[in-house]
Amino acid sequence: MKRFRAKLADCTPRARRALLSAILLAFVIGFPSASAFAQGCAMCYATAKATPKDGQRAINRGIIVMLLPPIGAMTFGLTAAFRYGRKRDQETDDRN
Repeated sequence: MKRFRAKLADCTPRARRALLSAILLAFVIGFPSASAFAQGCAMCYATAKATPKDGQRAINRGIIVMLLPPIGAMTFGLTAAFRYGRKRDQETDDRN
């Protein structure tokens, strides 16, 4: 920790600001994802495991149904991005 403080003291104000911004960004991005780890908690697992087979199948189907829209949106977005990129590259080649 002392070495880190010494290096931070030797940095320019701009470098210090960039480092602090990077740390803040990592915290802002990482903090909301902490709740995603709660999905693997023992109580949730025990409750899902205690349900009958039909209930477990319903939970699995529900998870799949909830995954389909984001996967579809990502697929559509990536397809559109690649098509746009390919079209832009062809137009650039045609001009040259």
